[in-house]
Amino acid sequence: MTEIQFGLMTRGQFEAKDDIRVRFTELMEQARMADKWGFASLTKGSHYSGAPLQDFQQIPYLSRMMAEAPNLRLNAGIVLLSLHKPMDMAEQFATMDVMSNGRMIFGAALGYREVEFKAFGTTQKERVQRFEENLIAIKRLWTEDKVDMVGSHFELMGASCPTKPLQKPTPPIWIGANADPAIRRAAKLGDCWYMNPHNRIDTIERQLEIYKRALDEYGKPFPTELPIRREVFVAPTREEAFRVAQPYLSLKYKIYHEWGQDKAMPEGDNDLGLAFDELQRDRFLIGSPDDVTEQVVDLHKRTGANHIIASMQWPGMAQNQTLDAMQLLSETVFPQVRQAL
Repeated sequence: MTEIQFGLMTRGQFEAKDDIRVRFTELMEQARMADKWGFASLTKGSHYSGAPLQDFQQIPYLSRMMAEAPNLRLNAGIVLLSLHKPMDMAEQFATMDVMSNGRMIFGAALGYREVEFKAFGTTQKERVQRFEENLIAIKRLWTEDKVDMVGSHFELMGASCPTKPLQKPTPPIWIGANADPAIRRAAKLGDCWYMNPHNRIDTIERQLEIYKRALDEYGKPFPTELPIRREVFVAPTREEAFRVAQPYLSLKYKIYHEWGQDKAMPEGDNDLGLAFDELQRDRFLIGSPDDVTEQVVDLHKRTGANHIIASMQWPGMAQNQTLDAMQLLSETVFPQVRQAL
């Protein structure tokens, strides 16, 4: 078994009233401490028009953080690939892979927000075709000297990405997916399914069967690295963990609900507007070090996930609360999980 790894997700989303410059210095500190405390990766997602929250954009953010955390892999998790052009993404991420000495992970998914599709001159209806064409084109640009390809929204005519990624043949391609058809697409086009933070673990278990069948159909082996993102918070006691995390995590999921994230989720697990007690059940990893160790071990045994990417800060949360939880996770939960497995 590949040893279990832990990554840190920094959303970089903050309340409108926050001093965003101060928050950026805090995020750099989180990256440095994640590097020091034995995390394996640093993840940054991507959204546009993120009101009521302030946010940092993924490419400049990860490019800056690679200098703060020289040992961490850098996960663009995820690029809203349907919004973009393949030449741009191929060149940007090849450059970042070189700048980081081969530490980039290219995560990609469809996106689900109408405001984003309209702002980029596209539609929900076009998103699957654009996603698939873009990903095929990016892989070709990374691995071929010249590419001829006509897509629905681009034409590559003897096009090249002359600066190739250091990782061969390409950086790892993780495909984020909530809905069942998207999981089949992850099997077809990606190096692995990047399992999402929103679905309950029982839903993930069911969808893993879809993923495995699709891999068999496409003649692909089960991936050696299987990442999952989860909301994680650890404190000395279970009561303290819930007392600290609940108000901030509740706010974040209220915003997801308002943005329509639920609509991208499968039937039977598509309401993020639930009361917190019900929302967190079989979904979040929260509690004392022993609680979270048990939850991580259970998650691994049920899903095979071996790269757990922990979101540990939500809008409004203080820096010391996040750093305390990160340190406790690193110093207590990491070794306990590895010993248990």
